[in-house]
Amino acid sequence: MRKNACFCRVLLSIALTVGATAWAQHQHQSVPAAEQPSTQQPSTSDHQMPGMQQTPASQGDMQGMDHEQMPGMDHGEMNHKPKTLIEAIEHHGASGTSVEPNSTRAPMLMAMRGKWMLMFHGTAFLNALQQSGPRGSDKVFSTNWVMPMAQRQLGPGKFTVRTMLSFEPGTISNRFYPELFQQGETAFGMPIVDGQHPHDFIMELAVLYDLKLGKESLLSFYFAPMGDPAMGPTAYPHRASAAENPIAALGHHLEDSTHIADDVITVGLTHRFVRFEASGFHGREPDEFRWDIDSGKIDSWSTRLTIQPGQNWSAQYSFARLTGPEELHPQEDLQRMTASVMYNRPLAHGNWASTLLWGRNRGLQNGLVWNGYLAESTVRFAERNYAWGRVENVDRTNELLLRDLPEPPDFPENIIGRVQAYSAGYERDVDLVPHLATGLGAQLTVYSTPDALKAQYGDHPVGGVVFLRIRPFTKER
Repeated sequence: MRKNACFCRVLLSIALTVGATAWAQHQHQSVPAAEQPSTQQPSTSDHQMPGMQQTPASQGDMQGMDHEQMPGMDHGEMNHKPKTLIEAIEHHGASGTSVEPNSTRAPMLMAMRGKWMLMFHGTAFLNALQQSGPRGSDKVFSTNWVMPMAQRQLGPGKFTVRTMLSFEPGTISNRFYPELFQQGETAFGMPIVDGQHPHDFIMELAVLYDLKLGKESLLSFYFAPMGDPAMGPTAYPHRASAAENPIAALGHHLEDSTHIADDVITVGLTHRFVRFEASGFHGREPDEFRWDIDSGKIDSWSTRLTIQPGQNWSAQYSFARLTGPEELHPQEDLQRMTASVMYNRPLAHGNWASTLLWGRNRGLQNGLVWNGYLAESTVRFAERNYAWGRVENVDRTNELLLRDLPEPPDFPENIIGRVQAYSAGYERDVDLVPHLATGLGAQLTVYSTPDALKAQYGDHPVGGVVFLRIRPFTKER
């Protein structure tokens, strides 16, 4: 524990040092004219995808360049689109070391300050949710995250320092928000049932280093006292196919809950369109106290194979052994497998992103196996409009019967049925606040209840949410 605490303090010191350096350069250095990225003429459209507009670096504002416009740190490549998996990896715009298809846009504020490229992106939703049926609830809350990062050439490779923060511990009261049939983690010492826990305040604190081995190979290192091991696809808050959906996937704890883990070390090797990664990390999921940094010995591992055969496609398969992930079952270890395929297609006035995902847990002590299947898609059309859908088919356990009750000693957890959830939503961007892409939207979810739970939930309970979404970008209005 002491070594891990020292490890956390060292990386935190590195992050603060790099941040201070970048800020000092931001305050006291001007960008040489030769290093300034070329500016583009504003679009004749009255509204753009967040992050598409650029402003001159000499103005001192963060530049609203799309993430596609910086595949590398060489200044001559500022307007070059990533064409390879290596270029996409070097962006580090997704969670942890995961990647999406090369053509995926990540709306992001960017600016050059001396040798540093400074980047910032994030999303916040203000939600009003209501659910029907005997187990339905209602709540007003905010789901949110921000990711500041800095990158520069260091020696023969590229050095990146990144943190990801969420204010959900303060914007979600009582340690969870309502979500029918959701389960996983704890609140007030009891299992969370029909609810989704908030993210930790510090979702990620990491340093990354990428070293090219010739033109077609890349060796990557990732160190994080709080971060994302090589497990699963890009986590649901950061996937383009779920970018406008404010509610967690029901299969979160079967598919991508490791996107917040302690003491993560990852090594990755990429050749052309194939990447292999291996991670060591502490397997316990974050506890219910969300403002601190948890720590523990490296007792779990994962591997991930990623293949990107074209600009619009990405697929991964991952396997992990997790030591005592659940707070209430510290002696129960899990094997987790996931497989996913992502497709992204830029459109003339928008984008279309989709994900197919399977996740599976197997208890090593009790042999319990449960699966989750997800299909989701989001399309942006006519510049200001978004429509999306999500379909899930997820195994649920008898833990759902413990709502508002502590778990009995030696509780035998068993699969009680499979729940289907069908979600559809729409959102439209409006001009509300300068430099914030603001969307107003709504989503409706209809559930199909297994027989064992119909007495408590009803046959087809419904959940609805209306929300306001903001996302920062620069734009002269």
